[in-house]
Amino acid sequence: MADDISRRTLIGVIAATPLAVATNVLADVPAAAPVESQVARERVLGFGGFFFRAKDPAALAQWYRKHLGIDPAPQVEGEEPWHTLEGPTVFSPFAADTDYFGNSEKQFMLNFRVRDMDAMIAQLVADGINVLPDPTPYPYGRFARIHDPEGNPIELWQPM
Repeated sequence: MADDISRRTLIGVIAATPLAVATNVLADVPAAAPVESQVARERVLGFGGFFFRAKDPAALAQWYRKHLGIDPAPQVEGEEPWHTLEGPTVFSPFAADTDYFGNSEKQFMLNFRVRDMDAMIAQLVADGINVLPDPTPYPYGRFARIHDPEGNPIELWQPM
């Protein structure tokens, strides 16, 4: 539970913090010393993709499309990949022994921003998906937890 509170607090801090400061908060390490030449360093612009192993990649891609609206990777010319809306993205390594993901064998947890948590929960429940809403109100948003068919944890976040 301590991981849960601290990580959700971290998401709130990130949502309200300028990116340069947020990067150092996320890393849990001191800020790097200034570059002597003071030359601006390049940064990544955001995620270009998330790639992971699956027992049945085609079926899992269709599950994400149907239930979360995520278009799978294009397979032929002319298909478009999933386009996300601009917003905060939390990049945070967890301790190897965290219980925050649930199953200790899972190496990652996805966190997706949603526009309307109540509508998303209702849609998922209607589709027969077990949804565990977090009853705690946070000043930076609401959360719910689901799992994909292969047991990967997914956290839904409605920022405030």
